[in-house]
Amino acid sequence: MNSMKIRRTAIAVAAATLLPFSLAACSASADTEAPPAAAAPGTATGASTPAAGTDDQPFGPGCAGVPKEGAGSFEGMAKDPVATAASHNPDLSTLVTAVKKAGLVDTLNNAENITVFAPTNAAFAKIPKADLDKVLADKDMLTDILTYHVVGQKLTPKQLENGSFETLQKGMITTTGSGESFKVNDSANVVCGNVKTANANVYVIDTVLMPK
Repeated sequence: MNSMKIRRTAIAVAAATLLPFSLAACSASADTEAPPAAAAPGTATGASTPAAGTDDQPFGPGCAGVPKEGAGSFEGMAKDPVATAASHNPDLSTLVTAVKKAGLVDTLNNAENITVFAPTNAAFAKIPKADLDKVLADKDMLTDILTYHVVGQKLTPKQLENGSFETLQKGMITTTGSGESFKVNDSANVVCGNVKTANANVYVIDTVLMPK
């Protein structure tokens, strides 16, 4: 009987001794599981990060007419060099015809890190037909005008806020504006800006620029 009492006492002591450690272990386990739960808000914050990149997206009312998919979409144009990319945009067909007549397709496609101010068909339509036909028939004059629309660096919207840039034609153009509203030479409005192609940033404009 005495031995049984001693054995029960020993078990009770052992249980009393081990219980705090068991509770501590459970508590420690709960503590180690807490950080992942706390990290969830960080995940939500991270999910909003892409919003910070919206400044790098195309902008302007003219962008609404760009196809959502295919070679003429923003994603499709980003894969092609600039002259090829422009050929997939129906609103730039007159510009593409002019570039071909001037023999500038390879020049533009092979250039690296350029900006092209691309006049729409409506921009060319502002020029009297007789004058436009004369320009299209004169390769030197056409080349002069088209290269005046090209700057030898990739320009960001921020750089357009109050800028002056030398063109491939060697003349200067000026840009002003902010946000999603920009003008070139105080005459042409950017209607769809910051369009990316494989080798250029493109700003579609509503007026043909004329070198001095």
